[in-house]
Amino acid sequence: MTQGNNSFDVLVIGAGPTGMASAIEAQRAGFSALCVDKGCLVNSLSHYPANMTFFTTPELLEIGDIPFTTANQKPNRHEALEYYRNVARHYRLEVRQYQRVTSVSGTDGAFQVYTVDRFDQPHTYSAKKIVVATGYYDLPNIVGVPGEELPKVMHYYGEPHPYFDTDVLIVGAKNSAAIAALELWRRGARVTLVHRGPGIHNNVKYWIKPDIENRIKNGEVTAYFNTCVLEILPESVRIKTPEGERTLKNDFVFALTGYHPDYEFLISLGMELQKPEMRPVCNPKTFESNVPGIYVAGVIVAGARTSEIFIENGRFHGRQIASDLKAKLHPAKAAD
Repeated sequence: MTQGNNSFDVLVIGAGPTGMASAIEAQRAGFSALCVDKGCLVNSLSHYPANMTFFTTPELLEIGDIPFTTANQKPNRHEALEYYRNVARHYRLEVRQYQRVTSVSGTDGAFQVYTVDRFDQPHTYSAKKIVVATGYYDLPNIVGVPGEELPKVMHYYGEPHPYFDTDVLIVGAKNSAAIAALELWRRGARVTLVHRGPGIHNNVKYWIKPDIENRIKNGEVTAYFNTCVLEILPESVRIKTPEGERTLKNDFVFALTGYHPDYEFLISLGMELQKPEMRPVCNPKTFESNVPGIYVAGVIVAGARTSEIFIENGRFHGRQIASDLKAKLHPAKAAD
């Protein structure tokens, strides 16, 4: 994580697991690589709920062939953060944290990447190739109702303690909403769940779905299905149910309605996005986009279908990209 050099063979935008894996594979292929992230290392994971447990086994989160050792069948957030920090140290990855990419100029083989750090200081980097691995967790899907801008409304859930003995409304019915509802209820919050669909989503994990459904059945968590939020007010929320409108006393709202990639940034790079899913046009074998020299990796490859790609499969995109980089930048080595 050294500073100083501003010229690289490969610049990776995003320092999450997929971005790290892309930089590692580029280094292994003999290229200099830099990761730039507007947040910290694995920024999205750092904002996951404090007590979160992954739904997958540790070996499926591994990158760079570094074992993820844990005594648990499913690792937790704390263990994952420690693992990725250790991987970054092991490979001595160059990571510029807290730098937001503002624009990219140039062409294949001679790109200029412009960033601004948290002190509003500008930085410029040169790169022959660019890999965009920006994920999707930083941009929540907005509900789009009056009052959503109020400070009591949040699109991320962290921990339950601050909401003890308060009235909390959760919008959504997938994994994050179900987990938040259960944690908040168990820590003493009065929880109401609102979802426009007919019930808890079928994709909710098998050990969570019956738990939340039983809490609803027992009246411990109040749920309104086939229902939408009309307005969020300082001390209440207006909802539209099949039986008509209702006003609920409310202290906090968690709008856990999912997230999406930064389409505007992708378009600013010249990428073509295929509607309706907004998938970047790219070579399925090399992940090079329609812009020569700019690659995509991780969940953004799937566009709006964010459930198609996770760390488990996105971590391998870097190998395919590195193979193409060798063929184009080191053709003699690629032939060996």
